[in-house]
Amino acid sequence: QVQVVESGGGLVQPGGSLRLSCAASGSIFSINSMGWYRQAPGEQRELVAVITSYGSTNYADSVKGRFTISRDNAKNTVYLQMNSLKIEDTAVYYCNAAATSDYDLRYYDYWGQGTQVTVSS
Repeated sequence: QVQVVESGGGLVQPGGSLRLSCAASGSIFSINSMGWYRQAPGEQRELVAVITSYGSTNYADSVKGRFTISRDNAKNTVYLQMNSLKIEDTAVYYCNAAATSDYDLRYYDYWGQGTQVTVSS
């Protein structure tokens, strides 16, 4: 199976920075894209940023100019550098990998368990 594990969440003051990491592992045949989503209490899960295997990126309007997504394809790892954090960035951040496995060449979304990011003064 394909596993996705996030790390790097924590407590930070407004204006501070955090760097999230996510590694995909297991029976991976190919990864088309990896991305970060977040879900605040009482809110729907929303896309934060996504990056393809070729390096193209997309960001939610709310994080443009503050967050940067990057990827190390050799390690099947994606990063999210979060700067100028705001209280409204508080959420559980989930990593997603759109990948095919060695046993099924259809793309599926694989999700991590999430990492808590809390921005508070």
